[in-house]
Amino acid sequence: MVCVFRTERVHEGPVTFKGTHCAADTSSVTPRPRFSIIVPAHNEEALLPRALEALRSAVARSGSSAEIVVVANRCTDATQPIAEAAGAVVVVDDHRNIAATRNAGIAASTGEVVVTIDADTVIHPDALVEVGRLVDSGAFVGGGCSIVMERNSLGLAVTGFLMRSVMVLTRSGAVMFWCRRDDFDAVGGFDETLRIAEDLDFARRLRLHGRTTKRRFRNVRSAPATVCVRKWDRFGDWHYFTRVSAAAMRARNPREADVRVIDEYFYDYND
Repeated sequence: MVCVFRTERVHEGPVTFKGTHCAADTSSVTPRPRFSIIVPAHNEEALLPRALEALRSAVARSGSSAEIVVVANRCTDATQPIAEAAGAVVVVDDHRNIAATRNAGIAASTGEVVVTIDADTVIHPDALVEVGRLVDSGAFVGGGCSIVMERNSLGLAVTGFLMRSVMVLTRSGAVMFWCRRDDFDAVGGFDETLRIAEDLDFARRLRLHGRTTKRRFRNVRSAPATVCVRKWDRFGDWHYFTRVSAAAMRARNPREADVRVIDEYFYDYND
């Protein structure tokens, strides 16, 4: 795979982007990449390098063309130069809303298949191989990914079990989401009225869209992503039950969740 450089800037509201796209050849017209991999990142200079290295390995294993789009969200650290040095497309984003941040990255991308994964998560080397296989089968509208924690403890094991149970009960996914671009557009992307649980909502709408076209929602099971446990390191291995779940349960829906908890846990965590 050869990287074809296409540098540009687009100014539209709170979003700017520039960067490079990886393509299969060096013709004057850059071919559309197979994958667009969207990586939202808020002050992620510490963990972004390992995420990008894992993504490069997964792209190489897939044998397909790809572009990596890093959405530098309200960054005051070296996230943007790290992404640029790695050859990623960089979207500078000021939203305080993860759904809007994800949508901004996807809007700046061009690939046939859209994949979203957070900057603190490590993709499995075979994940894109599996996504490509499922897409090409024509039987699946999209999906998520199974998970493993990067360290073990009783609290983390119970949390992981809860996450997997929610995925099964809601027939949704986690961590990494993927679908064809036309299916992403058909469901309207991520719902920007939600500040949390936008991924579960997206999975629900994508699954319902699949029913209309007789395609299933499928999580990539044989290539689990590795979930960073830094929040468990800071807040404790049982905090998902005492802090996050408690705040969610007090709200009747995600739009009514405790703003203070949301900001501390999601939007201001790396400030």
